[in-house]
Amino acid sequence: MPTDDPPVRAPDRAADALVQDVARGDQGAFARLYDLLGSAVFGVCLRVLRDPDHAAEVAQEVWLEVWRGAARFDEQLGTARTWTLTTAHRRAVDRVRSVQAQRDRDQHDLDLQPARPFDEVAESVETSLERVRVQHCLETLTDTQRRAVELAYYGGRTYREVADELGAALPTVKSRIRDGLLRLRTCLGVSA
Repeated sequence: MPTDDPPVRAPDRAADALVQDVARGDQGAFARLYDLLGSAVFGVCLRVLRDPDHAAEVAQEVWLEVWRGAARFDEQLGTARTWTLTTAHRRAVDRVRSVQAQRDRDQHDLDLQPARPFDEVAESVETSLERVRVQHCLETLTDTQRRAVELAYYGGRTYREVADELGAALPTVKSRIRDGLLRLRTCLGVSA
C-alpha cells in the first residue's frame, strides 16, 4: 500500500543518524554533520542577517545549540536537516529582533534626555584634550594593534575590510582590535 509521505533523501537519513550519534557525544559525528549541513546553516543565517560576520557568529551559536540539544531531536517531527535549518532561521531572526530592540531602546533613551545648553568653547577645549589623551594611548599599542584600530575606528572599515587591507585572517584582526581596545580602555582609565 503506497503512502502519501515524500521519500526521505539519503543525505537526510545520514543527517538523522549523525544527530543521534551527536546526542551520544560523538565528536566525529558532529564534524561529519557540520560538513554535511554547515554551508546550508550559514546560508540561512546570511539570508536573514545579510552580513557575513553576523551570519558566521549566529551559525556558530546554532552549532553549539545542535551539539547541546541533539538529544531533543525527534525524527517523528521531521528530518535533522529541517531541525538544524529551522534552528538557524530562528536564531538569525532572534538576532535581528535583538539588534532592532537595542536600537529602539537607545533611541527612546535619547528621546527622553532633555536638551542641554551647548558651550562651543568648552566643548572644543574638551575635544582637543581628549584627542591628545587618545593619541598618547594609541602610541602605547603595538604597531599591528594600532593600525587595526585606526582602520576600524578612524577609517570606518569593517573587520573584514581591515583584514583584507592588512592581509591578515579575520579572527586575527578581531583579536588585535579587541586587545588594542582593552589596552586603550586601561590607558584612558575607562571602567568597563
